[in-house]
Amino acid sequence: MKKTLKMLLVVFMLAAVSAPVAAYDDYEGSGPLTKLGRGIANVAFGPLELLKQPYDVNKNMGAIPGITYGVLRGVCFTVARICVGVADIVTFPMPLPGCTDDPDDYGWGYGPIMRPAWVMDLEHNPWGFFYDDSVIVD
Repeated sequence: MKKTLKMLLVVFMLAAVSAPVAAYDDYEGSGPLTKLGRGIANVAFGPLELLKQPYDVNKNMGAIPGITYGVLRGVCFTVARICVGVADIVTFPMPLPGCTDDPDDYGWGYGPIMRPAWVMDLEHNPWGFFYDDSVIVD
């Protein structure tokens, strides 16, 4: 009975501590929960850089650089994205220096360490797979 009461007290205290963090996090800006979600997404979907980087290099430089330099760039970006994702997961409760939402701004914040913040963005949306075409505004 005492263990159950202690466990309920611990759960209640954790909920009381995390409620202000959830309230602070808004949809438009970055906050601790956005940082945690970005970290989980970057670790889980970081290997998509192996497809994205050769595509970008092929589009900008041609097919031969795309299958050579693009693949190597994809491997490097995959490793970097996974490492940044782990750093976001570990440090999600605290703001970091130089991580503001505005890339030209300075100071502490919950913004991304790596740009673009997410693996896939609106520029990389093959066949409407990641974002529905109705969401994209021209």
